[in-house]
Amino acid sequence: MGEFTDKLKGTADKTVGSIKETVGKATGNEELQAKGTAQKLKGEAEKAVGSVKGAINKI
Repeated sequence: MGEFTDKLKGTADKTVGSIKETVGKATGNEELQAKGTAQKLKGEAEKAVGSVKGAINKI
């Protein structure tokens, strides 16, 4: 994937993960909360990959 695609996917995963985490906390669903946390972390990693790709492309 390209820089923009990685950043966009990362932002989407981070947002959806945050929603899952919040709903999991509100409903007492620990599994959903954990899945949300994991998806947020995945999103942050994807955004970081996109940033690295952008930095490499500028060199």
